[in-house]
Amino acid sequence: MGDKEVKHRNPSVRSLLEILLVSTRLGLTSFGGPVAHLGYFHEEYIRRRKWMDEKSYADLVALCQFLPGPASSQVGIGIGVMRAGILGGIVSFLGFTLPSVLALILFALILQGLEIGEIGWIHGLKIVAVAVVAHAIWGMAEKLAPDLKRKAIVLLTLAVTLLWPTAYTQVGVILLSGLAGYLLYTQHQADDDAKLHFPVSRKFGTACLVLFFGLLVLLPIIREATSLHWIAMFDSFYRSGSLVFGGGHVVLPLLEREFVPVGWVSEEAFLAGYGAAQAVPGPLFTFAAYLGAVMNGWGGGLLATVAIFLPAFLLILGTLPFWDSLRRNSKVKGALMGVNAAVVGILISAFYQPIWTSSILAPVDFAFAAILFSMLAFWKLPPWVIVLTGAAGGAVIQYF
Repeated sequence: MGDKEVKHRNPSVRSLLEILLVSTRLGLTSFGGPVAHLGYFHEEYIRRRKWMDEKSYADLVALCQFLPGPASSQVGIGIGVMRAGILGGIVSFLGFTLPSVLALILFALILQGLEIGEIGWIHGLKIVAVAVVAHAIWGMAEKLAPDLKRKAIVLLTLAVTLLWPTAYTQVGVILLSGLAGYLLYTQHQADDDAKLHFPVSRKFGTACLVLFFGLLVLLPIIREATSLHWIAMFDSFYRSGSLVFGGGHVVLPLLEREFVPVGWVSEEAFLAGYGAAQAVPGPLFTFAAYLGAVMNGWGGGLLATVAIFLPAFLLILGTLPFWDSLRRNSKVKGALMGVNAAVVGILISAFYQPIWTSSILAPVDFAFAAILFSMLAFWKLPPWVIVLTGAAGGAVIQYF
């Protein structure tokens, strides 16, 4: 990278302000999910501003696809760090994430005190969730499970997570699927020789990884020892953000099983918020802000946001210094192929329970879901149009 791209040691206020303005504009306009976000990033950061070269950007995207957590948010953090150091990464994250965080917290506060199950447009948002997740499954299955071996992993994962629906089951099948991919795809070749330069030392990266795993182990222990509600919340959101492979949609079953069975969030409120999250730009992980606000107002929303995104920060800063050697290992890529197939199975399981079983209650619901799915998949309408149509249609359906 040229000299222009290495102003990260001592970032100026001007460079940080530039990152904030650009990332905030992206946070206000980036609809369409993580793949679309990466396209927006490429257009703005690479083609227009040339903050990174094409190969470095491709390397960064590859790493973030490999890591658990919100891939598009991690790419944005990585670009900010390369541009202006760790402060640049924080500013980039805030700009891209805060618009949807604030919108979803406000939505949660508006819903407080309402009988959600009796509101027609809320039911419409739940049907939107059916269409959106079905579309995500379709696209991910085509890309991540194209051969019979990976289709078998998908089916086994689906069966196991439906029969034993716990967070520990999901972690187990992800690990076993990674092992299966490691064994089945030993000949998978790494074909990218580009080198990625990153302004973080291996010592600092190691410290971030130690903190990541330390919190993952210690938070449940502290939770049991103290019985403090905010510690329990932080632990649940942190663990969910740490164990999600495959992007925002896959966090749904983890969050649902953390908060709905224990009664912290009702199933109706959960699905209504998930539908509303489709209407806002930015990362789907900001759905956590909605859940936190449902439980504890503004403070809960901000706490949930910090907790669910903290693993993304620690992992991107911790792994980038080691990525060049790791990504060339063909067996590591094979393990990742198995994990990605398991993600599809987990998503199908979440599609059935709780999304389908709580949203499709009558033939008219199914017909409306099919219309929304067609608008999204075949007519290529933007997600916010689907959400508005779903809300309006739900208000009408209640009179049938």
